[in-house]
Amino acid sequence: MLNKSPNSSNVQFRKEKDLLGEKDVPVNAYYGIQTQRAIENFQITGVSINLFPTLVTALAMVKKAAAKTNVELKQLSQQKTDAICQACDEIIAGHLHEHFLVDVIQGGAGTSTNMNANEVIANRALEVLGHQKGEYQHLHPNNDVNMSQSTNDVYPTAVRMAIILKHSELVIAAQQLQRCLKEKATEFADVIKMGRTQLQDAVPMTLGLEFNAYATTIGEDVERIKWLADLFKEVNLGGTAIGTGINADQSYGRIAIEHLSRIACIDLCQASDLVEATSDMGAFVLFSSMLKRFAIKLSKICNDLRLLSSGPTAGLNEINLPQMQPGSSIMPGKVNPVIPEAVNQVAYNVIGNDLCVSMAAEAGQLQLNVMEPVIAYKMLESIQELTNATIMLSEKCIKGITANKERCRDYVDNSIGIVTALNPYIGYENASRIAKQALATGRRVVDLVKEEGLIAEEQLAEVLKPENMLSPHNLQKS
Repeated sequence: MLNKSPNSSNVQFRKEKDLLGEKDVPVNAYYGIQTQRAIENFQITGVSINLFPTLVTALAMVKKAAAKTNVELKQLSQQKTDAICQACDEIIAGHLHEHFLVDVIQGGAGTSTNMNANEVIANRALEVLGHQKGEYQHLHPNNDVNMSQSTNDVYPTAVRMAIILKHSELVIAAQQLQRCLKEKATEFADVIKMGRTQLQDAVPMTLGLEFNAYATTIGEDVERIKWLADLFKEVNLGGTAIGTGINADQSYGRIAIEHLSRIACIDLCQASDLVEATSDMGAFVLFSSMLKRFAIKLSKICNDLRLLSSGPTAGLNEINLPQMQPGSSIMPGKVNPVIPEAVNQVAYNVIGNDLCVSMAAEAGQLQLNVMEPVIAYKMLESIQELTNATIMLSEKCIKGITANKERCRDYVDNSIGIVTALNPYIGYENASRIAKQALATGRRVVDLVKEEGLIAEEQLAEVLKPENMLSPHNLQKS
């Protein structure tokens, strides 16, 4: 039955009914009444689940696996199965995502998301069978598409799969950043500069060593992100409501996961304790913590880049960042480190997301964690933002960095830090006295040491060779 909107003569609606009564649903919508209620109830973030395509794709994969299992167990007709699978394949291919409109934050432990998927798949399957949307007597969202399932095993399984499908983008971006940093390490291998601790002069190093350390620390997290994502391969599909498998055939879970593994090309396995797996959020806590760690490392690197490029005349000015845009509406000629600044802000958001995930994971009660929607939202948001920020940092900043070689060398030549290299030869007390005198007079350490004759000039030159100050070597005293 169709009727027109009271506010627009161009919009038509169909009537649908659920246990709460009737409601108008746009006639062209593939979603149904329960999705419509959720759209009206949960106007929170303005972020709908279709903004995370891997989640929508994962939901369709779960529904296809369920249909294939139900027909194999003779619970669902072949005709309905084929129609459901065709609808799921279209969604997996990227179609109909615009009809997944419920807000990522929702009450009901993901029921609205699950029903959004059930309704879209059912209405598309009805069309495949030659029926109109909403004619659920021929194929029903709950009875057919959701057969042998509960939100409580479908939604967690789909979220886990979405993270597995999505995390590889972050891994690829991080590997690219690691390569860019390695290339800069090679390029800057001969740029002598001062190392610093507590923002004070320490001992000499090279700019190449500094960038190589950045590459190493990013590489560590690439491996850990890949490893921790494997935790999500254990799913609770088949546990239905609380892990007891009520309303599902005893073989359903095993067969469904076999089908799902083939559909998704992911080697999934069923949790050994489905009751525990239905309520536990431990994998999310661990992976979110890893995302936070990666964000912290990115932010630390960006802080360093901002310091090293500070100035250009009144700061360190050891490196030049690519100039991306004018930096001030009032100060002509000013150019800011906008790319590192943006990455810093992404890092802060990811750190906040991790706290949200931690609190939501702790908030689960008894046999279910109803806070999983916000966990899914924050996890997928963190992965997406980190991926985008990492690509931006590589392409728009790291690749274009240049070194101010003479400036770096001047800092070394005029720093009291090189006195540390003379410690084994002139003694700590003499070294301390020379350093204090250099600071007070503005004279160079090397000139003061020569003047006092504390070490032969030939040996002094040997000790202060860059290669002898940059790595361990045999100490030969005269």
